[in-house]
Amino acid sequence: MQKQIRNIFLFLALFSVVSLVSFKVGKTVGLEEAGSNQKTEALDLSLMWKVKEKLEEEFLEKDKLKDEEMTYGAISGMVSALGDPYTVFLAPKQNKSSNADLAGEFGGVGIQLGYKEKSLAVMAPLAKTPADRAGIKAGDLILKIIDKENNVDRDTAGITLEEAVELIRGKVGTEVTLKLYREGEKDTFEVKLIRDNIVVPSMETEWIKKEGKSVIWVKLYKFSEQIYNDWPKAVENIISEKKKLGNDYGGIILDLRNNPGGYLQASVLVASDFLKDGVVVTQKSADGKEEKYMVDTSRGNLLNDKLVVLINEGSASAAEILAGAIKGYGRGKLVGMKSFGKGTVQSPVDFADGSGLHVTIAKWLLPDGKNIHGEGVLPDVEEKWNINNKDKEDNQLDKAVLEILK
Repeated sequence: MQKQIRNIFLFLALFSVVSLVSFKVGKTVGLEEAGSNQKTEALDLSLMWKVKEKLEEEFLEKDKLKDEEMTYGAISGMVSALGDPYTVFLAPKQNKSSNADLAGEFGGVGIQLGYKEKSLAVMAPLAKTPADRAGIKAGDLILKIIDKENNVDRDTAGITLEEAVELIRGKVGTEVTLKLYREGEKDTFEVKLIRDNIVVPSMETEWIKKEGKSVIWVKLYKFSEQIYNDWPKAVENIISEKKKLGNDYGGIILDLRNNPGGYLQASVLVASDFLKDGVVVTQKSADGKEEKYMVDTSRGNLLNDKLVVLINEGSASAAEILAGAIKGYGRGKLVGMKSFGKGTVQSPVDFADGSGLHVTIAKWLLPDGKNIHGEGVLPDVEEKWNINNKDKEDNQLDKAVLEILK
């Protein structure tokens, strides 16, 4: 498989909080040995040593002066001084958690995490999880994490994604409370969640019949490794079914709502069935170098199917790349709300002691050259979620069906 870049948005939780990590938009891991002799500009660390000496002389609780932890803390502070919430240093325990695989089963509450204006935020709640059932929404700011059983009462100002995941995850069946703020609401509010085993499929499909037409609703929950098997099978089923339906076939609704992303190459795979050719996305690094991810022209199985794509505030990273490419080439109509706006690339480096560093190394550019970071992808047809929807009502999906039947 070609080199993959991990776009750390943290599915971490983005989704435990899932013990998932980052938004892996691929994976590039470099192993560095401790004590590397690589050249670097000299840093004047004399003040740090003076502070350490003073602590050793006067700090009351001498048993807390642990060299290893202080070293990790110093490195973490140096990295955080860059002001980029996605560039982080991870101590061994955090790094082990962060390297958890995107696929599979994990314990948590089903929240994907990210940042809004440097505040910890819900990128998206995972479908059919405690967070989803409790009504937590994409864009909610997490102000405090409370876990009475483990004596946790932590404000989230300055918290890293890894720290947040550590606090929100826990033993299945135990309780964690999140203090939230939602735009448009006057007051903050708290939500109590019972941790559970989280098993999230990569996708599901469902046929909808309307006005004599059959439309397939493809719900893509995340771009995990499962997509490489699940998507081709789904395409085969669509092709088979539409032959049976003939003129009664209406088209495809591709639902990317609350999809936090995942493997970039998985989103390129999906795009390649809808786009004839061209660039899906370009990765531009700090030195100006560009790497283009192209449509796989050997696919193209759904080039002529009518297409509507659903997006919302929880559509992020690889999901935004797919939606942006579909829109950019005029291949389909986007319905819903502006996407999250995660358009930078993180590369992880693992060190010999088990610690790691996630570094923002590049940004994603859509086919029209636009970077989605902080901006998101705009829908062609805006449809805000009706907060008063009853069970099984979905006004955004209804709007997408109307659009595809026009």
